[in-house]
Amino acid sequence: MKKLIWGAVIILALCLGLSLAANKLDSSSATSSKKTLIIYNWGDYIDPSLITKFEKQTGYKVIYETFDSNEAMFTKVKQGGTSYDLAVPSDYMITKMKKANLLDKIDTNKLSNFKNLNPQFLHQSFDKHNQYSIPYFWGTLGIIYNDKYVKSDEVQHWNDLWNPKWKNKILLVDSARDIMGFSLVSLGYSMNTTNSVELKLAKTKLDSLGTNVKAIISDEIKMYMIQNEAALAVTWSGEASEMLDNNSHLHYVVPEEGSNLWFDNMVIPKTAKNKKAAYAFINFMLDAQNATQNAEYVGYATPNKAAMKYLPKSIRDDKQFYPDKNTINHLQVYKDLPPKKVQEYNDLFLEFKMYSR
Repeated sequence: MKKLIWGAVIILALCLGLSLAANKLDSSSATSSKKTLIIYNWGDYIDPSLITKFEKQTGYKVIYETFDSNEAMFTKVKQGGTSYDLAVPSDYMITKMKKANLLDKIDTNKLSNFKNLNPQFLHQSFDKHNQYSIPYFWGTLGIIYNDKYVKSDEVQHWNDLWNPKWKNKILLVDSARDIMGFSLVSLGYSMNTTNSVELKLAKTKLDSLGTNVKAIISDEIKMYMIQNEAALAVTWSGEASEMLDNNSHLHYVVPEEGSNLWFDNMVIPKTAKNKKAAYAFINFMLDAQNATQNAEYVGYATPNKAAMKYLPKSIRDDKQFYPDKNTINHLQVYKDLPPKKVQEYNDLFLEFKMYSR
C-alpha cells in the first residue's frame, strides 16, 4: 500500500511539474509575441534600415516575410498558419479581404501621424472611410519610351501604341487587368467594366496590336529597357522609376485620357497577435521623415503629404511619378470584380498572348 501511495505522490508531483512547465512556456510564448511584430509585405518594398530603426526605437523584434502576388498573400492570411500582425495588400484585395472577414478595423485615433497623409489619397472606393487600411504607396500604369528611338510627342496616348512604326518594338507587362485595361481606356470604356461586349472589343483591339508586341514579360522588362533592347514598354510607375534611374534615355508617360491608379495599403489581419506593435509600426511609417526615406529607397510615390517637403525637388516635381491633379482625376482604381468576370479578363488576355505575333 505504501508503494502505491508513494507512486501516486510521485505521479501527482510529475503532473504538477509538467503543468508548471507548460504554464511557464505559455507565459514565455505570450511575452515573446508581445515583443514580436510579424510583417507580410511585397519583396524589396521597404528600406531595411527603417526596420532596424523601428526595432531600436521600440524594442520590438520584427519578423519580415514576403509574397509575390495579392492572391498568394490572401490565401496564406486566410489559412491562418502564421498570425501576421501587418500585411500590405493592394486596393481591390482590401475589398476581397473585408468580404472574407479577414481584417481588423483600424482606429486612426491611435495614429498620431495619420494627419500627415494627403487627403487626396484617403477614402478611396475600396475603403471609403479608411476603416481597414492605411495608404503605403501609390502609383500608375503608363508607357515607357526610349528617346533613342521615340520622340516624346509620338507616345502621349494609348492609341499611339498602335502605330505601325512600332512593329515588334513594344514590351507589355504580363498582367491581364492592366493590358486589357489600357485597351478598354483607348476605346473609352471603364477599366472595371463587366460588360462582355466591351471586353471582347478590347481584346479584338489588342489583337490588332499583336504585330507591334515584341514580348509579354514580367521582371525581365526592366533589364530589356535598361539595355536599350526595346523602344517602348507598358508597365507600372515603380518599375519605371528603377529603369529611369539606370538609363537616361528612358521616360515615363501616363496618358491623360486615363489609366490605373493603384494603392498598396497597410492592414491589420484579424488573426494578429500583436496589434499594439502593428499600430506602432504604422505610425512609425507615417512619420514624415521615415516616409521620405522609404519613398527614396523604394522609388514609388508616397501618399504622405508631410513627406513631400523632405523629398528632393527633382523627385517631388517629377510629373512622371507625381502627376498633376487633372491627370489623377482621370485615373481609375481597380475594383474587386466577381470571380466569373476576373476569369473572363484572364481568358481573353490569355487568347491575346497566345496569338500575338
